[in-house]
Amino acid sequence: MQTEYSTIARRSFLKIVTGSGVLAALGDLGFLTQLPSVSAAEAALEPRMVRCRPEIEPVVRLIEEMPRDRVLEEVSSRVKHGLNYRELLTALLLAGVRNIQPRPVGYKFHAVLVVNSAHLASLASPDTDRWLPIFWAIDQFKASQAANVSEGNWTMGAVDESAVPSSEYAKSAFNAAMDNWDESAADAAVVGLARTSGAHELFEIFCRYGARDFRDIGHKAIYVANSFRCLEVIGWQHCEPVLRSLAYALLDRSGGRENPAKVDLPADRPFRQNVEMVRRIRNGWLDGKPSAEATAELLQSIRTGSPADTSELTVKLLNEGVAPQSIFDGLFNGAGELLMQAPGIFSLHATTFTNAVHFAWQRVRSDETRRLLLLQNAAFMPLYRGNIEDNGLHIDALEALGPSAKGDEVVAEIFADISEDRLTASRKILAYLKEHPDPQPLADAARRLIFLKGTNAHDYKFSSAVLEDYECLSPPWRDRLLAASAFYLRGSGEADNDLVKRTRAALAS
Repeated sequence: MQTEYSTIARRSFLKIVTGSGVLAALGDLGFLTQLPSVSAAEAALEPRMVRCRPEIEPVVRLIEEMPRDRVLEEVSSRVKHGLNYRELLTALLLAGVRNIQPRPVGYKFHAVLVVNSAHLASLASPDTDRWLPIFWAIDQFKASQAANVSEGNWTMGAVDESAVPSSEYAKSAFNAAMDNWDESAADAAVVGLARTSGAHELFEIFCRYGARDFRDIGHKAIYVANSFRCLEVIGWQHCEPVLRSLAYALLDRSGGRENPAKVDLPADRPFRQNVEMVRRIRNGWLDGKPSAEATAELLQSIRTGSPADTSELTVKLLNEGVAPQSIFDGLFNGAGELLMQAPGIFSLHATTFTNAVHFAWQRVRSDETRRLLLLQNAAFMPLYRGNIEDNGLHIDALEALGPSAKGDEVVAEIFADISEDRLTASRKILAYLKEHPDPQPLADAARRLIFLKGTNAHDYKFSSAVLEDYECLSPPWRDRLLAASAFYLRGSGEADNDLVKRTRAALAS
């Protein structure tokens, strides 16, 4: 039964105008019309179109030096006078990697991690909404910059040119430095790599190290995926500072003094086991057949097994002829179930980590690396479970619940329920998707509410990941994953964030 509160919230939320794909929100974003709209073509940038023009460095400095309470006004003014989306996105990422220490890989460093997620949100939004996620990310950078200053004011230092290896030795020098957790050697070697290696070769190398250990709860793999995705957008001419920041992040020991190359630590154990285990996967493993039963078996292992158990089961299923798609169906839904069991920051990273690994798995060319990524993803799922007691809430047993509203009001009812009862909202999403196979109205509403009510980087990271992942899963597993997302998405009954008010005021100035 709908409460009076949820009825009011539903009416005050939004309506989807069917057929036209237009999203009209009671939460007014009309003030964004004062900025030039960003077309889909402009947001989906062709890398070769972006060049490091003389204007970029002044924009980076503007973002770095302008006080937080004035930066939105200044950026708005520049946009009105011709600063375009691609230039602003480039400057934002470069300001982040130059000014925010990537240790730990999380917390204040989300100012960098979230740039790709904000871009994805912009890319999937109506033209008129596309500036808001980037403005939000600028404000996030200023908050993180202040935290960085208070913690010692780290900035990226100049390259030690005398230590940079030649192209002939750059790759072996970098691998040796990373294997030995040698920060200074890695910094010099990555510069040599950045100046002489191609994007595909670099991605192959970094993917392996990004998924190497469980320190920073998966943020290392997330940073690998998000930084390379950003570079594909802004252009590879900007890769040197980004890859220096990335290499430094991947060598984070989470405060431990012991060199992981010389001791056997729990965070490194799955990788060492899986490096050996990949050899047991049969030839032709990519040619398997889908199996819902295998997906369900993997889900059960994620609920009760150890990291070694889930890796072993993954090898067994692949050798029995199960398609990797069914493995990923289990991993994504296992992540969704962890969120249902214990909604929060820790469990949501099972989803964002799996999103990053899946992105890498689709693009790496090395068969060994693809096997290793899959096994690492499987092994990390029980680590995200931690010591949580199974409360019986299982994603594959979730039952649909028909909404009481009809037509366009159903979406509004679901997002009003998210503010009151996330399980009920989850069940209604499942019912909605059975009747309406197109998830676009739900996705549009979820994104608009992040714009209006999101307060931290995880709102953008999680929503961008789960809405992207939906398209990668098999029916009906995709519907269950989207239903589970109700346990973290924003509801329409929550207060608007301060950024909407500040952006409105900035544009009015």
